[in-house]
Amino acid sequence: MSTTPAPSAITAAGLRKAYGDHVVLDGIDIDVPQGTVFSLLGPNGAGKTTTVQILSTLLRPDGGRATVAGRDVAREADAVRAAIGVTGQFSAIDNLLTGEENMVLMADLNHLGKREGRRRAAQLLEQFDLVEAAKRTPATYSGGMKRRLDLAMTLVGNPRVIFLDEPTTGLDPRSRRSMWESIRALVADGVTIFLTTQYLEEADQLADRIAVLDGGRLVAEGTAAELKRLIPGSHVRLQFADMVELDAAARVFRTSARDDNALTLSIPSDGSVASLRAVLDQLDGASVRAGHLTVHTPDLDDVFFALTGSGTSGDTDISGTIPATTSNDMIGSQR
Repeated sequence: MSTTPAPSAITAAGLRKAYGDHVVLDGIDIDVPQGTVFSLLGPNGAGKTTTVQILSTLLRPDGGRATVAGRDVAREADAVRAAIGVTGQFSAIDNLLTGEENMVLMADLNHLGKREGRRRAAQLLEQFDLVEAAKRTPATYSGGMKRRLDLAMTLVGNPRVIFLDEPTTGLDPRSRRSMWESIRALVADGVTIFLTTQYLEEADQLADRIAVLDGGRLVAEGTAAELKRLIPGSHVRLQFADMVELDAAARVFRTSARDDNALTLSIPSDGSVASLRAVLDQLDGASVRAGHLTVHTPDLDDVFFALTGSGTSGDTDISGTIPATTSNDMIGSQR
């Protein structure tokens, strides 16, 4: 039975921005359904921050059109601002106020009444496990607590679209995963997340769709699995108990890559169940026994380096470089 696609929370068509002769965005198209996470990846200088600034009404585009929450970002900027929340890479917390006072200040800025503002602040402090720290200033908070307070402040106005620009930069692994859980809970409640991140694992874990931006252009878009399939290098690695079994298997799989020291064969594969079954059937038909089998696929690091031409430093040419494949069982602001 067919389902009706979710309406778009964010759209962009032919979005352009330049500073003099320097083109930052060169006609990008984006469509983000409501209640999903969309992640924008790209090396430094690719145009990620410019995209967020345009979509959050902080910057006017030179060409094209964009809508957020059904409102045109250029002609209906006030309506867009009323519908969104923005959590930037650098905290907007006032360190002279307590956590609770920061929350109440945001309630005032969102024109909530005094009683409603305090109710909303208390609710969010509890939601983000900050009740015990509410009477302390953020100067006493850990990095993870500060990011949770920052996100809680963004949510005071109950936005349905949130822009998260590098939300977990500088956090330890435990705090980063705690932030991921907060993001997942927001999406489960129907909130749309537009995420930029330098952590490719973060995009892999959270995003429904990922777009790769390079040189002001979108060079690829799809689910994490779809993007990984764009990159060659998937293979099944078979390990054998002795050289006799390895020799027998090599005669069966003549296009495989052989490693005599490790007693392994690497057989090209798309990683699918059908491909794996075909390898096992060929082994069985030749009466060859493999002691160990692993499936290896490219990860998002491979995708990033293969599809972007300037690397993460913005000045290194890595065009065409595809790093060695890795195992698929990897651990997969302004207001």
